[in-house]
Amino acid sequence: MTNSIIVHDRGSWTEIQLNRPDQLNALDAAMHADLRAALSTAAADKSCRAILLSAAGRGFCAGQDLAGFNLQSGQPVPDLEEVIRRDYNPLVRLVREMPKPVIAAVNGVAAGAGAALALHCDIVIAARSAKFVMSFAKIGLIPDAGSSWLLSRLIGEARAKGFALTGTPISAEQAYQWGLIWQLAEDQALYETAAGMAADFASGPTAGLALTKQLIQEAAHRDFDAHLEAEAKAQGQAGRSHDYAEGVAAFFERRKPTFRGD
Repeated sequence: MTNSIIVHDRGSWTEIQLNRPDQLNALDAAMHADLRAALSTAAADKSCRAILLSAAGRGFCAGQDLAGFNLQSGQPVPDLEEVIRRDYNPLVRLVREMPKPVIAAVNGVAAGAGAALALHCDIVIAARSAKFVMSFAKIGLIPDAGSSWLLSRLIGEARAKGFALTGTPISAEQAYQWGLIWQLAEDQALYETAAGMAADFASGPTAGLALTKQLIQEAAHRDFDAHLEAEAKAQGQAGRSHDYAEGVAAFFERRKPTFRGD
């Protein structure tokens, strides 16, 4: 692993920090590999019960590092279909399939695939100075990394088209008003707010949280009756967990529950 990703073990949760600040954390092939490796390790680590995705420097992620394509040196144009299939699709699948909550702390700009990466996280907390931009239209490309799929679900077709077709940046405040993100934080409080949420999740009933995440993500693909059945099965699974028994016991004993995540 290169130093493009820094992993911080916070005990019951893991912070994964994007660390190419001089490039606004733009993603190149090595950074993709490192980020996927860090996420896979966190997914498999039973002691890790939540993940915080943060970024070094003055921006969250500027998307693809175009400099790595050598477009001005006479080199052949890269096969972008291959790049998407090799790098971006596996990355966003890892985030969405992660069996524990993933929080993004967005500072500065989140552009293109960098915005998509943030928005695929379960909870997005943005600094008030942050901006989101679908920059693909400015260079003749289409929104990738699942962003064309995601935007229509988060903000509806009209806003999704306007956001993607114009390439106009929107402020964190606008993103919050649209329902694109969960929470705003003052710039100086961003990390503390996001880390506090990660710690809260890590002490919570994380098996049930994972089931909740899965149900919400799958809801758009099922009819109502099928989803009711999926809910029943998931609730049965949650009802057999230690955390449910502990939560009920703590309720009747009027104490704070001690969840184990199983």
